[in-house]
Amino acid sequence: MLRKFTVKKILISSTALLTLFLLYLVPRNTYELTNVKQELEYVNSNLEKGEVYLLDKNNMLSRSIVSFNTKEEDIEKRATEIINYLILESENESKIPNGFKAYLKESTKINSVLYENNVLKVDFNEELLNVSKNMEEKVVEGLVYSLTTIGGVDKVIIYINGNILINLPQNNITLPPALDRSYGINKTYDITSYKGVNKVTVYYTQNYNDNTYYVPVTKYVNDDRDKISIIIEELAGNEVSNTNLMSYLNNNAKLMSYSVTDEEMNLVFNNYIFDDINEKNILEEVIYTISLSVADNYEVEEVSFQVENEEIYKSVLKSIE
Repeated sequence: MLRKFTVKKILISSTALLTLFLLYLVPRNTYELTNVKQELEYVNSNLEKGEVYLLDKNNMLSRSIVSFNTKEEDIEKRATEIINYLILESENESKIPNGFKAYLKESTKINSVLYENNVLKVDFNEELLNVSKNMEEKVVEGLVYSLTTIGGVDKVIIYINGNILINLPQNNITLPPALDRSYGINKTYDITSYKGVNKVTVYYTQNYNDNTYYVPVTKYVNDDRDKISIIIEELAGNEVSNTNLMSYLNNNAKLMSYSVTDEEMNLVFNNYIFDDINEKNILEEVIYTISLSVADNYEVEEVSFQVENEEIYKSVLKSIE
């Protein structure tokens, strides 16, 4: 009997010690994991996502999403970081997404960056235009489109060693002193007359390793219709003029009407805007190509997608990634 009592006592004591040991371990591990999670969140909180325009495999300037160490409100620092994404062999080159590449010569240097009154002034050394003839205008387009992704930057003035860049020597193109997105990007010309020329920028899709990205093309056409009508017709066309680009918009989709109120564009479509009529689902690629195209051609903040006057989706342009 004494032996049974002793064994029972040992078992109770062992169980109690094991329980205490487990209680000691659990809080400690939770604390350590919590600290690790908090540390990771702290590191990631310093990074912001944003856009730059890089060259894709087809040598088209394309919208790329990258990470920034600087805050967007630190405009001059953010501008410098953006430009470093565009310079070959820069510190940011390793962070460029697969399928894209920088295009400014590695010898390109930033002399100064100054922001005032919604205008960004950037002074480069003479190496900025040390590129091939077919890349000369793309350098300007890529810089303007990349730098105007920064909130508050409406125009960009490019300097070369203190002098405003107003001429592209290889192509003999005269530039306006202050540049904005109306300058265009990846330009194409489909005109038969210099009279009645309309300029409209349309975003298309392209894929790289199953990842979708967006490519803007500024089209010069003899078409006096409203730009939104041209945008929808281009995206719904049976054939995209540039065979490297794509559109997911059904070719039976029609824009029935549109209006602009309080910085919002309301687009009313027929049912062919839907990928699935029963679910009333619109493909993300369709939303993005239309919304990004609207943003480049109209002064609006939101795009409302409607079918039979029922709002199906609203796109807030500044939040598109």
